[in-house]
Amino acid sequence: MRLAAACILLTTTPATIMAETVAIDYGPRPAYLIDKLPEGDLKAKLQSCQGQTPAKSDFSIGHRGAPMMFPEHTVESNVAAARMGAGILECDVTFTKDHELVCRHAQNDLHTTTNILLTDLASTCATPFSPASGDEEATAECRTSELTLAEFQTLTPKMDSANKAATTAEEYQGGIAGWRTDLYTDGAQLMTHTESIALFKSLGAKFTPELKSPSVDMPHNGFSQADYAQKMVDEYKAAGVPASDVWVQSFDLNDVLYWIENEPEFGAQAVYLDDSYNVDGFDHNDPGTYPDSMTSLYERGVRYIAPPMWMLVTMEDGQIVPSAYADEAKAAGLNIITWTLERSGPLGNGGGWYFQSISDATTHDGVYYELLDVLAQDVGVAGVFSDWPATVTYYANCMGL
Repeated sequence: MRLAAACILLTTTPATIMAETVAIDYGPRPAYLIDKLPEGDLKAKLQSCQGQTPAKSDFSIGHRGAPMMFPEHTVESNVAAARMGAGILECDVTFTKDHELVCRHAQNDLHTTTNILLTDLASTCATPFSPASGDEEATAECRTSELTLAEFQTLTPKMDSANKAATTAEEYQGGIAGWRTDLYTDGAQLMTHTESIALFKSLGAKFTPELKSPSVDMPHNGFSQADYAQKMVDEYKAAGVPASDVWVQSFDLNDVLYWIENEPEFGAQAVYLDDSYNVDGFDHNDPGTYPDSMTSLYERGVRYIAPPMWMLVTMEDGQIVPSAYADEAKAAGLNIITWTLERSGPLGNGGGWYFQSISDATTHDGVYYELLDVLAQDVGVAGVFSDWPATVTYYANCMGL
């Protein structure tokens, strides 16, 4: 049913609607954020571009589509991102029980991103729903690897959320952050990885699939990590997508090295998602604490590295400036991509983890553009993931990126 629905969208939707999917519109948010900026050169420059014609930009990367407002990794979320000018779209790749590849942020997130707890498939969950009681929060864990593809496709996606105070599975469906919405969930469609390739091609976008860490022991019923990494690449080759249009990603350096060795065309721009922040003693401003030096990564064939935004900047005299991490990566010849702009909502509380290194900055929403300007002009990043790509597209268009 869902495959058929996706095919209808891609092949038989009226031409006027198809035209809308590639017509780019910033919407009101970029101007809203610009208005929040203090007076100065950056604000003046961005204001001068408010009459520009929006254009698609590869600098603007849809992070799971446009999940600030749309259920992540759905057809609708990615169409929204393309309409905001994202030139590159993301499918986080997980696998089902029968080893088919689907788009999910994690292999064990079905309890927060779908209605599985309200269906008969709740019986497949690794951790059944347990209601909140006293000081104990409600819990559940449901995995794609416990479902066949056919079973997965019966689920209905929703905004990624959970009501930890829930006493019923129905209540657990809530918990949506106040700065998000469920206005765009009706009729949202899940995607397989191959369906995402077809959709992104139809939207004129390029691809950045992320091979997600399995939540099960590998090999899984004979399906090895190498099989998993290879199958993801094979689906692009089967679709006739050139390697130059694909930035395969993984947090596991071994996956990146596998592609470099076994699929060198795809490995040439494989992206190492750096989670060094999980290493005890890591300090992004102290290269001596890095688990891998930038030079050693380059020598092993890595050409793209992607840390979170806060690792690339620090504060000096009240100003956002590049960090030692950023300087080291550039000096080693690595291309830098970063994540994720507008993931944390309003900045009145300091912006959370994504703004860890600039928590002393004034927490007006215009900080998004101040940070983006440093990342683009001073750090020199090649692209920025965003939960609302119009913000990045506007900047990229204005600055000629």
